[in-house]
Amino acid sequence: MIPIADESPKRYLPIINYILIIVNIAVYIFQPAAHFGQNIFFETYGVIPTRILNADHFLSYFPVFTSMFVHGGFMHLAGNLLYLWIFGDNIEYILGHFRYLMFYLVVGIGAALMQVLFFPDSSVPMIGASGAISGVLGAYLVKFPRNRVSILVFLVIIIRVIKVPAFMALGLWFLFQLYNGYFTDAVASGGGGIAWFAHIGGFLSGFVLIKLFEWYPRYR
Repeated sequence: MIPIADESPKRYLPIINYILIIVNIAVYIFQPAAHFGQNIFFETYGVIPTRILNADHFLSYFPVFTSMFVHGGFMHLAGNLLYLWIFGDNIEYILGHFRYLMFYLVVGIGAALMQVLFFPDSSVPMIGASGAISGVLGAYLVKFPRNRVSILVFLVIIIRVIKVPAFMALGLWFLFQLYNGYFTDAVASGGGGIAWFAHIGGFLSGFVLIKLFEWYPRYR
């Protein structure tokens, strides 16, 4: 199942969401040109749990932020930005531009911390915007549970577009993260692959923190 559209706020320009998408694309274009090599680029700007836990300088925590804008391949980037494009504008609409940016960064931190908590001995860099975007999905579930989400469904050779309530689409998405986080061997050993627990941590952070961010006066 691939989401392709939702019920978006009319006549609203989600400036921050657009900027986040552009920055992610720009960083991806820059990555192959890194003179010190892409693997070192990932190790420098990705979150490495052992390095975070043994940090002796505040700059050592900088990858918690930079990792949100680094991607391992085109499909990794495209998949993340598709979800951000579809769901992010609604959250920016209810929070306003500045608070949406702060919210995005905070839930991204929550996602990284969850991964570090579960795999403190891992030396594999964690990269990608999916943790922060998972936080956006958690917030969306709270604020727009009955919004209709258009999903592309593949049934063997038949491709169909169906509309389902957001609580169903995002609920199934979260259960999928929990299932893979528990059963996937690669992640269970902290040995790379998809950082399922970052997705879980981001989603839970967004689910819980969206109400907190709404308590403050709204500025656009």
